[in-house]
Amino acid sequence: MTNQAVQHTCVFGMGWGDEGKGKLVDLLSPAFQAVVRFNGGANAGHTVCVGQDKFALHLLPTGVLHDNAVGVIGPGVVVDPIGLLEEIDNLADRGVQVIPKLKISHRAHLVMPYHKAEDKLSETSATGTTRIGTTARGIGPCYADKMRRTTAIRFIDIINDPQIADRVRELAEKRSTALSAIYGDNGGLDIEAIVRDVLIAKERLSPIICDTTKFLYETMDAGQAILFEGANGMLLDVDHGTYPFVTSSATGPHGIGSGAGVPPASVSRYIGVIKAYSTRVGSGPFVTELKDDIGDRIRKQGNEFGTTTGRPRRCGWFDAIASRYARQVAGATDIAIMHLDTLSGFDQVGVCIAYRCDGQTLTTMPADAATLQRCEPVIEYRPGWHENLRSVRRYEDLPQTARNYVEHIETLVGAPVSILGVGPDRSQTLLRGDMKDCIDVPEPASL
Repeated sequence: MTNQAVQHTCVFGMGWGDEGKGKLVDLLSPAFQAVVRFNGGANAGHTVCVGQDKFALHLLPTGVLHDNAVGVIGPGVVVDPIGLLEEIDNLADRGVQVIPKLKISHRAHLVMPYHKAEDKLSETSATGTTRIGTTARGIGPCYADKMRRTTAIRFIDIINDPQIADRVRELAEKRSTALSAIYGDNGGLDIEAIVRDVLIAKERLSPIICDTTKFLYETMDAGQAILFEGANGMLLDVDHGTYPFVTSSATGPHGIGSGAGVPPASVSRYIGVIKAYSTRVGSGPFVTELKDDIGDRIRKQGNEFGTTTGRPRRCGWFDAIASRYARQVAGATDIAIMHLDTLSGFDQVGVCIAYRCDGQTLTTMPADAATLQRCEPVIEYRPGWHENLRSVRRYEDLPQTARNYVEHIETLVGAPVSILGVGPDRSQTLLRGDMKDCIDVPEPASL
């Protein structure tokens, strides 16, 4: 963004995650002095492509790939400390030094090995509709401990509690006993290894553990701009998503207040990211899912496999009902449509404009997952395009049918489409409206 156009901004997903937020945050980061993760944990997977290099980030804010921005992990994030250290070390091996420009909130909670064991055991023992389809990264059990309070561990604890080793040992032993009683298996927990890893995390991460809320207010008071990076997607929000097939945090801009300590009113621009079609990973209702050759073709052309789990994503036509709902709840001021290039080669492309359920036509999302599961999509087909879009650099140069498709989505969802992704690289981004004055799209790298 140009200096005169810089304002506090939030990028968030409007689907079930995997929308392409990482690419957009990476593109925006050079204009911001801080990039903040405010929700979720290592269940997020943001992929950034720079030429032939691909970076898969899970806990680290995408802004750490840029020298100008401080990466902030806010109090609303749950952090696997060893996973974070591995991510930091992997980037260091590739020449990206993270520690000097990373801050972790002392209020953030630690994801422990027993959280991951519980997550996995709970998921594998579940059957049918009771299986959520989690990433087994321990996110839900950690947030549950956060609400229980006395069984939780925060980063401030590993710094200030002189008896932290004894407390971790006691908590781990109790959880191991509980898991064995419930599942007949403690998930292979090694109590002393858990204690040792916490002490390693304390030694290595203590220099960057701080009051990140204070830092963010100092940043704002200095007139510097902050970019808030949402994880997961609005349809996975614990309150507003397709419950119970959701994650355990507030995934949209409303999560900034609790997850970063900054009032959402401080943010001026909310960019909701969607794909030109729909995808979902894991269990849960998915009205427009295509369980046929077309769905397989979209998956293959879009390389739709999870960044975090590698699982194949379920694919379907664009769902205007779900996207409009997400836009309304989140208050998106702009929409970014990613993966427009994936739909090249289709004679026609579909858009879901309503649901049919139990003899009724619905134009809003039902709150009940069982009802949503019974819904059938009302699909409107529009002419497709066969041109390869990856070399296009101006919106005006897109095929007319592709522009018509974009503008139809804009009308159905109810917010301006200001950014379009036509490939994985930074340079494969098209801008509309005032966004042309806000983002500097780099020249093509060696693709």
